[in-house]
Amino acid sequence: MKYVLLIAFFFFSCAGLRAQVKVHKDMRTPTWNLIGLRYDKQVEHLKWVSVFPPELMALNNKVIELPGYIYPTKVGAKFSEFMLSIVPIESCPFCGSGDIPSMIEVKMVSAIPFTDRPIKIKGKFVINNSGDDRSEFFLLGAKQIP
Repeated sequence: MKYVLLIAFFFFSCAGLRAQVKVHKDMRTPTWNLIGLRYDKQVEHLKWVSVFPPELMALNNKVIELPGYIYPTKVGAKFSEFMLSIVPIESCPFCGSGDIPSMIEVKMVSAIPFTDRPIKIKGKFVINNSGDDRSEFFLLGAKQIP
């Protein structure tokens, strides 16, 4: 009986090792850390607004470089518009625990192929503080860099 329990324990221990999530490369940079300063503030009952601290507003309309992962917003193999995140798509930041990381809507100069590997892009960073339903952050005229 002891051997059966030992074998069962070993089997379930090994099965658990295969099910672990692949660890991704940390994409945080000082710029991503500044973008992460944005927070929500309640201004009245059931009404919240985004707050952009001065350090973050200093990046508005500046050309910046960001590493990250592509999140397609449409079907295809190449994309000129997508979301960029510091978390890979296979980690599913929308269905896990913890906060959803900052994401930036990217508008490329020319389409790039999808990859599940990290990319680095450069473009004009724009903060949308109008309160409308569009993304809060944009990277416009972006180009992929090595």
